[in-house]
Amino acid sequence: MVASPLLVRPSGPHGQVHSQTPAGLRERCPNWGYVGFELHRLAPGESLQARTDAEEHLLVVVEGSMTLKIDDGDFGVVGKRRDIFTRQKGHAAYIPGGGHDWQLRAETALEVAVCKAPWKGSSHPVRLIEPDDEPLEARGKGANTRYVNAILMEDRDWADSLLVTEVWTPGGNWSSYPSHKHDTDAFPDETYLEETYYHRLNPGDRAWGYQRVYNDDLSLNENMAVHDRDLVLVPEGYHPCGAPHGFDMYYLNVMAGPMRKWRFTNDPRSEHIFYRDGGRKPGE
Repeated sequence: MVASPLLVRPSGPHGQVHSQTPAGLRERCPNWGYVGFELHRLAPGESLQARTDAEEHLLVVVEGSMTLKIDDGDFGVVGKRRDIFTRQKGHAAYIPGGGHDWQLRAETALEVAVCKAPWKGSSHPVRLIEPDDEPLEARGKGANTRYVNAILMEDRDWADSLLVTEVWTPGGNWSSYPSHKHDTDAFPDETYLEETYYHRLNPGDRAWGYQRVYNDDLSLNENMAVHDRDLVLVPEGYHPCGAPHGFDMYYLNVMAGPMRKWRFTNDPRSEHIFYRDGGRKPGE
C-alpha cells in the first residue's frame, strides 16, 4: 500500500529526525509555501546552530534541557521537562528573521523542534518563552476533551507568521474535533493557514493514533495511522485526530499563512457538536 503523501515518517532515532522546507514539501503538496519544520534528537554534549534570514524561528524544547545563545546573548539552561506525557508546559525561544545566529548545546538527552515561517521585516525582539503557572487549557467535553498550551498564538504578537501550540489528548479521546478547516483567505470568517502536526504517542514503542485530512467534496480524503514522531501535513481541509483507548497522544502544531490570524470554519456535518459543547470561533 502506498503511504499517504501527507504522512512523513522520522528519518531515524537520532540527529535530524525531520527536516522539511516549503520547497521540499511542494513535492508532496504542490501549493505549500509557508511552514518549515525540523526536529532534532541530540545526546548530551551535542550542539546545533543556525542563522535566521528570510524566516523567523521558534525553538520548542519538547524534552530535555539545553544551553542557548542567540547573537551575543546567553540564555543559560533552557528546558526542564523530561517526559512529554507529564503534561508540563514547554520552554521555547522566538528568533526573528533578518540574520540572527543561534546556537544550542544539549545538557541532557534533548528533543527540540525548530518551527519556521516567513519573516516579514518586523522588528520583533528575540524572546525566551517560559511556562507560566496557569493550568493547561481544557477544551471540549467528555471524549472530546484535550489539554492545550498556546505557546505562540495570535494573542502573543511577537511574530510575523508563526502560530504554534501543543496539545495533549488522553487515550480514548478525539482532538482537533469537531472537524474544522482554515484553507480559505476570507478574513474575518476564515484564514488560509498551512499546518503541521508533530505527533508523540505513549507508550512510544507500540502506540498509534489516527488522523484524517479531508475536504468537502472528498477529492482530498487521507486516513492515516500515526506513530511516535510522525509528522502530518495539512495543506487544506478538515483534520481531526484520535487516540485509541490506552494510548495517549501529544502533538505540536505549527501554522502559518498570509495573515497571522487563526479563523476557521467547522465541518457542517459536525458543527452541532461544536456548539453543543460551548465552542466559539477564535475572536468571539
